Amino acid sequence: MGVGVGGTRAGCVSQPQRSCSPTASRGGQWGAWMPSSISAFEGTCVSIPCRFSFPDELRPAVVHGVWYFNSPYPKNYPPVVFKSRTQVVHESFQGRSRLLGDLGLRNCTLLLSNLSPELGGKYYFRGDLGGYNQYTFSEHSVLDIINTPNIVVPPEVMAGTEVEVSCMVPDNCPELHPELSWLGHEGLGEPTVLGRLREEEGTWVQVSLLHFVPTRETNGHRLGCQASFPNTTLQFEGYASLDIKYPPVIVEINSTVEAIEGSHVSLFCGADSNPPPLLTWMRDGTVLREAVAESLSLEVEEVTPAEDGVYLCLAENTYGQDNRTVELSVMYAPWKPTVNGTVVAVEGETVSILCSTQSNPDPILTIFKEKQILATVIYESELQLELPAVTPEDDGEYWCVAENQYGQRATAFNLSVEFAPVILLESHCAAARDTVQCLCVVKANPEPSVAFELPLRNVTVNETEREFVYSERSGLLLTSILTLRGQAQAPPRVICTSHNLYGTKSLELPFQGAHRLMWAKIGPVGAVVAFAILIAIVCYITQTRRKKNVTESPSFSGGDNPPVVFSSDFRISGAPEKYESERHLGSERRLLGLRGEPPELDLSYSHSDLGKRPTKDSYTLTEELAEYAEIRVK
Repeated sequence: MGVGVGGTRAGCVSQPQRSCSPTASRGGQWGAWMPSSISAFEGTCVSIPCRFSFPDELRPAVVHGVWYFNSPYPKNYPPVVFKSRTQVVHESFQGRSRLLGDLGLRNCTLLLSNLSPELGGKYYFRGDLGGYNQYTFSEHSVLDIINTPNIVVPPEVMAGTEVEVSCMVPDNCPELHPELSWLGHEGLGEPTVLGRLREEEGTWVQVSLLHFVPTRETNGHRLGCQASFPNTTLQFEGYASLDIKYPPVIVEINSTVEAIEGSHVSLFCGADSNPPPLLTWMRDGTVLREAVAESLSLEVEEVTPAEDGVYLCLAENTYGQDNRTVELSVMYAPWKPTVNGTVVAVEGETVSILCSTQSNPDPILTIFKEKQILATVIYESELQLELPAVTPEDDGEYWCVAENQYGQRATAFNLSVEFAPVILLESHCAAARDTVQCLCVVKANPEPSVAFELPLRNVTVNETEREFVYSERSGLLLTSILTLRGQAQAPPRVICTSHNLYGTKSLELPFQGAHRLMWAKIGPVGAVVAFAILIAIVCYITQTRRKKNVTESPSFSGGDNPPVVFSSDFRISGAPEKYESERHLGSERRLLGLRGEPPELDLSYSHSDLGKRPTKDSYTLTEELAEYAEIRVK
């Protein structure tokens, strides 16, 4: 708004020309125009264009003008930049300011030279037509002293899309004109210089353009522009970092990861994008971790086989997305094998047994029985054992063993083969004195019943009669022993019969040890008589030899024709020695059928080892295991 000194006060403001046309007291227009802002490089000059007008009825003889710095009011005593009446200016502007325009032609253009930063600010023009017709226009121009070119980059630059970058510098000094060049543009494109352009408010700029197609590699590239003034040392540079927008690209991720069960695992994913991406670790569609970052790690403590699998790293921003996968392979020892299949079968049936496990890497699977390998596979998780026609020999405990370099696990399983009874050949009867014992060994599954038949006596005894039959089972073998006492006459026929749900088997048991049976029949008295005869013969031979003066040593010594009593004791293989004498006495009482204590005998003892017979098997009868005999002489 124009301010008139001397009572004239009127005005208006019109943008962008910033002209004011105040109305005079007798009609007519006041007005002024100048750019609202203008810039220039330090050390150069600047021309501030200015025009003004006043009412036509005012016909001053001389028109004067004043430029003020930073204030439009004279009463504030602002620094005088230029004054046409007196040429008196503020010291800061001495030798630096002059009027380029003709005030008589209403041109108030101002030239400032040798610019320095302290000259930057607001500049006001005041018209002086003489007398009271002095006006300071509120319109002003702001001078900006710069020392860097202005690089203009579009607000959004996308990789793959052509972009125009411009370098603009002010060209408002009539004495010095800048020349522009690009710095760091190699590989981007060749610049285009548009030259000097006039702006809307009458100011001038020099412009140079650079066209190129940016890539993600040019993001952050430092691009520069240089303004130099010929025939001077003045040179100014400005830089801008290119902000290229582009979608994410995953640039770093683990390859296949192998980890031992229980160890620590770190999965790393790094992506390149602008703006930074949202990184997400996922597995089977489940988000495990996410963050807005250039890289993201997924930590797995004490990894287990359950965490084995494929992991996905997803990177995304507003311009696109990318994803990569990594496989985590957890190495672990085999799990305890599981066995699915037949465990009970009937003789002759086909048996199929499947053993399976889980491990990484796949294991070596082996099925064996009694240290004999029956089937094996390498690097497989399942093993099938086929037994086309099972026999009783296939019955027993089996082992399925799985192993790899991280450990070994095994599972035992039993195959039970069911079959009809088989009476083994070691079944027999034996007699000692007046006692007969019969051994019947049966192999069968399930456990059979066993009965002993004495057909001549029309008697049948089974294992439920514990007084006569003792039975014991070991594995598939059932051993039954029939004991008959008071059998002085010839031994009876004994038939062993065994039965289970698969069949019945019978066998007449043969008698063994006929010579022992003979001694049992003659009894102790006959034994003493026979022994006395043997002693007499020995004595006769001895006396005959003495008559021939042949010295010989007798085998036995004793009284004259002593009566003898014979008894034998029996010891089961493996029985403790400390009970030998007790068993001897008990056996003698049992076999001789004595009751109570034996009569007192005046005995002298001669001990003779009649030979030791080795046991045939674990079922050899007691009387077959005699290790010694005692001969008692009165």
